Amino acid sequence: MPTIVFLGAGSVVFTRQLLTDLLRFGDLPTLDIALHDIDAQRLDIARRTASSVAHQLGREVRIRASQDRRECLAGADFVVNMIQVGGIAATRVDLEVPARYGLRQTIGDTTGVGGVFRALRTFPVLSGIAQDIQELCPDAWFLNYTNPMAMNVWWMSQVAPQLKTVGLCHSVYWTVHNLCALVDVPFEGTHYRAGGVNHQAWLVQWSRNGEDLYPLLRERIAADPELERRTRVEIFRRIGYYPTETSEHSSEYVGWFLRSDDQIARYRLRPLEYLDISERNVREFEHTRSLLDAGEDLPLHAEGDGAEYAPQIIHSISTGTPRELHVNVPNDGLIDNLPQAAVVEVPATVDGSGVHPQHFGAVPSAGAALNRTYLSVAELAIEAARTGNPLRVRQAVLADANASSTLTPQQIWDLCDELTAAHAQYLPVALGGTAQDAR
Repeated sequence: MPTIVFLGAGSVVFTRQLLTDLLRFGDLPTLDIALHDIDAQRLDIARRTASSVAHQLGREVRIRASQDRRECLAGADFVVNMIQVGGIAATRVDLEVPARYGLRQTIGDTTGVGGVFRALRTFPVLSGIAQDIQELCPDAWFLNYTNPMAMNVWWMSQVAPQLKTVGLCHSVYWTVHNLCALVDVPFEGTHYRAGGVNHQAWLVQWSRNGEDLYPLLRERIAADPELERRTRVEIFRRIGYYPTETSEHSSEYVGWFLRSDDQIARYRLRPLEYLDISERNVREFEHTRSLLDAGEDLPLHAEGDGAEYAPQIIHSISTGTPRELHVNVPNDGLIDNLPQAAVVEVPATVDGSGVHPQHFGAVPSAGAALNRTYLSVAELAIEAARTGNPLRVRQAVLADANASSTLTPQQIWDLCDELTAAHAQYLPVALGGTAQDAR
């Protein structure tokens, strides 16, 4: 009976999606699903959600829920991580405080000042998780969904290099899926490979039946001037390859867009957009609770619409079914022109023996230059946490393209001081916080 642990299971909509994909694999044995969250109310909704999904799909599943992380982790085979340290309240701080300084972010969870402080809040908890896994389930696969993806996976590789850590994100899949819809080509049967960093990987191969699909994309863009008002299309025009993840995410990785009102209007960006997304997530949680309280079935996404990688990896390792997907792992000779040891996004094969990242070669030179900017931010944030040096926190934000295009160095220092004070309960003492123990 494989044991699968969901950390941060109170993210009930995502938990529902993952469980639905997982339980639709009819050749999996009976599963032991352990749900963990520090919020008792959300944990209860997660437990009832899991029961609803299993009942609707007619699957026999052992479901247990606990606020004791160690109780859940004991003997686990797979650990799916989707925690959000500080929750929506901390996210609001990450977005609204910089906005008062004139620094605009759309999402603020992966790069820039928002990404740096989310990482600094998450690292201590990840260290505690890593210690528990080493003690209680050292052979488990740690499948991370929590952002900032590259920073968190890089941190795990530093504090627990012996663990089998893989970062998972659906951005490559959905980028190709949506581009195929745009050029009116079926997604099924396409061949694609992307490489770079999470949320800024480069789609270097995209074809169907041997036909390169990029010419069709260029024709489609040329026929619709409104498409040129998207940041990813602009990046594609300048770099030559399409970047993964949304235009909102992509706008934060460079200093080209959020720096001025004119650019924001031209590229139809909405600063602070993630606040609306967060509020929508709260409404979805409340709706889920209402349906469960009423004894109604929860809506499940259509079969075939699931694209999340964790269920696919669990299925492949458990049954030996081979697959190809994209993963975030340390750069151990995988991408030639990005820093070694930094976390990169590359294709991988998966089978009964595990996840096997593939050598990618070099990413496009101009794309690598942009990737290195983000990896510099990540490296400095990790060094700050490893050494307890608060100067590195400020230097990480200073290295960020969006922040440095908008704020002066002194403004960045002042902003980091204010964010440190606001997040003190989650940050290590050495970085100006008060957190002593993440376990």
